[in-house]
Amino acid sequence: MIPKELIAASTEPLILCLLARGESYGYAIIQEIKKLSQEELLWTDGMLYPVLHRMEENGLIQARWGESETGRKRKYYSLKKDGKAALKQQREQWLKVHEVLVQLWGDKRVNS
Repeated sequence: MIPKELIAASTEPLILCLLARGESYGYAIIQEIKKLSQEELLWTDGMLYPVLHRMEENGLIQARWGESETGRKRKYYSLKKDGKAALKQQREQWLKVHEVLVQLWGDKRVNS
């Protein structure tokens, strides 16, 4: 099980990455993360929507109301210019953390 602190830290960059692929809505975001993580990252509405609202308030994403194929109203989210810049910055930060971890995990002293 992935600790909630790691899930919380990775939520915003994951949302930015998904929205860089194109516009989406909350339920679809939750399902895509579930699928991509082989069901190890299980987000809830109560966890996702406050993050989306914060990201919208911070100018990283924008939202619009639209209609689904079934006629139901949905709120669709997409990246704004600042969101694209934030994605680039967060990608660099996560890649650096990943690089350091790979180096440490390759260190024989860590494995003993």
